[in-house]
Amino acid sequence: MMEKHSKIYVAGGRGMVGSAIIRKLRAEGFDNILSPTSSELDLRKQIEVENFFSKEKPEYVFLAAAKVGGILANNIYRADFIYENLMIESNVIHQSYVQGVKKLLFLGSSCIYPKLAPQPLKEEALLSGYLEETNEPYAIAKIAGIKLCESYRRQYGCDFISAMPTNLYGPNDNYDLKNSHVIPALIRKFREAQSSSIPFVEVWGTGAPLREFLHVDDLADACLFLMLNYSDNEFINVGTGHELTIHELALLIKGIIGYAGEVKFDSSKPDGTPRKLMDSTKLKKLGWQPSIDLREGLENICLEEVQRKW
Repeated sequence: MMEKHSKIYVAGGRGMVGSAIIRKLRAEGFDNILSPTSSELDLRKQIEVENFFSKEKPEYVFLAAAKVGGILANNIYRADFIYENLMIESNVIHQSYVQGVKKLLFLGSSCIYPKLAPQPLKEEALLSGYLEETNEPYAIAKIAGIKLCESYRRQYGCDFISAMPTNLYGPNDNYDLKNSHVIPALIRKFREAQSSSIPFVEVWGTGAPLREFLHVDDLADACLFLMLNYSDNEFINVGTGHELTIHELALLIKGIIGYAGEVKFDSSKPDGTPRKLMDSTKLKKLGWQPSIDLREGLENICLEEVQRKW
């Protein structure tokens, strides 16, 4: 069991997920947390990761570091997404084995599942069909991370586990329209349209795809829960069990912000996967479930972003 003074390394601690995990750990009284910045430790470089683990010898690792982005970024920077994520996870997982880390949690993504897998997505659907083409390189890298954890567990007995969160939103998200996910992109578009009196906001795709969204603070709570209560070869889904269309999401954010203009959907742009709902039955049976309602979470985020300078 993790003790309050155990040395814990949160890889990616400046990102949305990593920073949420650090907030959760500190709130629960854990006080020996390592989280060097990317300028202090480049996880893509094997020698830097080797030196860090050799010097610091963390006991527990949350692997939240990753190169991430929305549909546009995934489709344009395909080589960057597969290379950087493969290097990050390979270096951290291997050195966790070498230095005898007691437990590691690897965070993947719901995009690992086949594009047309039966819904809701069960863990056993992995590798049962073709991936969504627009984010295939990123998905392959995340699948490799799952298999690294499985393989080090089977060959060396390492207590390495994997969790697959659904679509996330929350504090410290990325609002760059070229690289962001749908919620921060919509918040920024509606905010800018409102402040500049722009008569309409354009949204990519038809608006028909169904998506599930989890607040990053709920994910952080689930990560700590799994680190303390779960140890198995199989990865585990983390979701809410609730979904809505992108059209419904756009109207929800529009209403929260109070934008009075029109919403236009550009059907010439890709929709991505038609539906992506996670089956989180395994996690719920273990005794965990989310606590932050989507509207409540979005209202808090929109309020926090009022003063943001893009």
